[in-house]
Amino acid sequence: MRRTCVFALALLAVITVPTANFSQGGQQGAPMEASRSVAGGGASVPGWTGKIDAKEEAAGMTLNSAKFAKESDAFHVITGPAVTYWNPANKASGDYTVKAIFKEPKFMNLNTHPHPYGIVIAGNDLGTDQQSYLYCAAYGTGNFIVRGFGPAPFQMNGPRGSADPAVNKAAAVGEPVTQEIAISVRGDKVECAINNKVVASYDKSALVTPGKLKSTDGVYGIRFAHNTEGFVTGLAITKP
Repeated sequence: MRRTCVFALALLAVITVPTANFSQGGQQGAPMEASRSVAGGGASVPGWTGKIDAKEEAAGMTLNSAKFAKESDAFHVITGPAVTYWNPANKASGDYTVKAIFKEPKFMNLNTHPHPYGIVIAGNDLGTDQQSYLYCAAYGTGNFIVRGFGPAPFQMNGPRGSADPAVNKAAAVGEPVTQEIAISVRGDKVECAINNKVVASYDKSALVTPGKLKSTDGVYGIRFAHNTEGFVTGLAITKP
C-alpha cells in the first residue's frame, strides 16, 4: 500500500509541473515574460505610427501601451508590447542601405532576459493583417536575429538566432550597450551588417517569395521587442 501511495504522489508531481512558455522576439529558450503597459505611451513623433504584434493585441494591449517619442536628435522607445514603428514617407526601392544606431542605456532594465531591437525594411501593407516586412535586430548579448512577417512570422537564421563577435555585449545588467545596424539590398542579395560587419546574407529570391516578402521595395523603420528601452539615432537611407 505504501509503495502504491508513493507512486501516486510521484505521478501527481509530474503532471502538475508547469510547462514553460517562450516569447517570440525575446531570448529564445527563456520563459515567457508578460508585456507591461508603459505610462504616458503612444507614438508622439509627427508623421510616425506603429503596430504592435497580433499576440499583444489579443492580450488587450494597444499602440498606446508603448512609448515612441523624440528627444533631441534621438527617438526614445519604451515598450510595452513588441512593436514596429514607421513613417509612411520613408520609402526605399532598388538598391539601398538603411542604417541606425541603437543604444540600450541600461541593459535589461525592464526585462528578465535580453530582448532585441533593430532595422525594418521592405514594409508593405503595414498596419494591416496582410503586412510584410523584414528586420534584423541585435541583443546586448552578442546575438542577433533576422526575421519578418509575410503576413505570418518567419525566421531566417533559426529560432534561436545567431551569435557573432561583431555584435556588442553589455558589460553587465544595467550597463549601456550600443549597436550600429544596417540592412542593404544590392542586386540579388539582402545583407544585415552589425557594427560594420556583414553578419547575414540572403538571396533575394529566398525572401521575396509566397509567405514572406512582397518586395524588397517598401517602407523602412525600426522594431523593438517587448519590455525594452532604447534610443535610436541616425536613421537614414543611402543609395549606391
